[in-house]
Amino acid sequence: MIDEKPDSESVSALAPFRHGIFRAVWGASLVSNFGGLIQGVGAAWMMTTIATSPYQVALVQASTTLPIMLFALVAGAIADSFDRRKVMLVAQTFMLVVSVLLTLFTYSGLITPWTLLAFTFMIDSGTALNSPSWQASVGDIVPRNKVPAAVALNSMGFNLTRSVGPAIGGIIVAAAGAAAAFAANAVSYIGLIIVLARWKPDVPISTLPRESLGAAMGAGLRYVAMSPNIGKVLVRGAAFGFSAGAVLALLPLVARDVVKGDALTYGIMLGAFGIGAVGGALISVRLRQLLSSETMVRCAFAGFAVCAFNAAVSQHAWQTSLGLLVGGACWVIALSHFNVTVQMATPRWVVGRVLSVYQTATFGGIALGSWIWGVVADAHGAETALIAASVAMLAGGAIGLLLPLPQQQVLNLDPLNRFKEPHLALDLKPRSGPIAIMIEYVIRHEDEPEFLAIMAERGRIRRRDGARNWTLARDLENPTVWIEHYHTPTWIEYIRHNGRITHADAVIGERVRALHSGDEPPRVRRMIERPTTAGTALVMAKGPIEH
Repeated sequence: MIDEKPDSESVSALAPFRHGIFRAVWGASLVSNFGGLIQGVGAAWMMTTIATSPYQVALVQASTTLPIMLFALVAGAIADSFDRRKVMLVAQTFMLVVSVLLTLFTYSGLITPWTLLAFTFMIDSGTALNSPSWQASVGDIVPRNKVPAAVALNSMGFNLTRSVGPAIGGIIVAAAGAAAAFAANAVSYIGLIIVLARWKPDVPISTLPRESLGAAMGAGLRYVAMSPNIGKVLVRGAAFGFSAGAVLALLPLVARDVVKGDALTYGIMLGAFGIGAVGGALISVRLRQLLSSETMVRCAFAGFAVCAFNAAVSQHAWQTSLGLLVGGACWVIALSHFNVTVQMATPRWVVGRVLSVYQTATFGGIALGSWIWGVVADAHGAETALIAASVAMLAGGAIGLLLPLPQQQVLNLDPLNRFKEPHLALDLKPRSGPIAIMIEYVIRHEDEPEFLAIMAERGRIRRRDGARNWTLARDLENPTVWIEHYHTPTWIEYIRHNGRITHADAVIGERVRALHSGDEPPRVRRMIERPTTAGTALVMAKGPIEH
């Protein structure tokens, strides 16, 4: 179902700023990102002075992305199950504490390559916890048709800091050392913590018990597995991260060894990348109007390949910086487009988990690429690694010939909220089960091909939203009768399953009902399965399921 709201592309790029809490969090995040980039410059440059091989330098980039790959799904389940504001507060406070400890270790002269990597890993573990909650909150703060603009503004905000933060970070490191950069990062968390502490969002109160963390993670993975278009985004995001991550991972070596610069040179190069990224964020909304999703992403792959090749062959900082302008724009255009595609294709109940899976794929690609390109650079030099990465980027763009991205639509993914819990003759507990559901349809012979096509999509949606063992059967004695049959493990999961139906999903149900030719609406039977043997009964009595 297409939403009746205005199309997202007709919304002004600055429209989300009309919402006060978005302005406040965006501004505080700007300061926090600024500190994070200064810390990143300090960590990367410090590693060039204490590391024993290029491999360890490249691992700095890997240590910033590996936590997202490892913990994003857990963080996404937490974002969908708990108050997202409180989750962000915990994450920001944790990062503040770790940043203070990193500063103290560095001032005390206790830092080594591996302790630096450990602190960097812990800081970005906090980022991994924070990110799904913040990204999922965007859809709660602004209307759905403003989500693309809000995502672009978040990218622009990060890259505004990237345009000047690394250069200032380079100045701080050159003048006062890496410890000063780490201290600046610790201070930068305070403003965002204050904003989050004062924010009082309207958190919807669920009448259902909270899912366990394992069940919530499983539901998120199941939703992704049963959503083919999201799967395409994951593959393309991982391919982009794997190839494009080489530039940021090896840039300290490019600054030091290829163009013979210092920490300030490295900061200026990162600044050029950030300026390009700001430009990419500003034009991304317009590009979505002019180009298809697939064309945008292929251009981003090609542009970044040019950036990597230029960094490999350039002997001058200004020439490398010009290429990084292009690379920064392509970076934001691709990643923001992936993010928007995921958000616009996912309902609110699972958006944190789906975004976390997307982040796992993309940042896992970056972490893996950083490690592999670091190994290549260690053996053959940064120039060779960057040229190889540029070839990989072109190959990543060519994946679109097999897995083209879907064109974006504004779907109404708000909950349908039509389901009302039926009156039951048995006194069921929430954890009673398993529950078997059978729905009977009467379908005319001439409508069978259309019915089967629609039911294939209905089965996918049922399984995606938690149904198990979904089947479609035909009555041998009365061939016009068809039975849809599926299970849920408990009664509460049956209610949860029906609560996940969106307005867009309801279109399928309406089409099925339109084909039903019986005198009465499709008959629904809800049954609880019972054990029939003493052994089974004993197991059930000892297990968590109540009958």
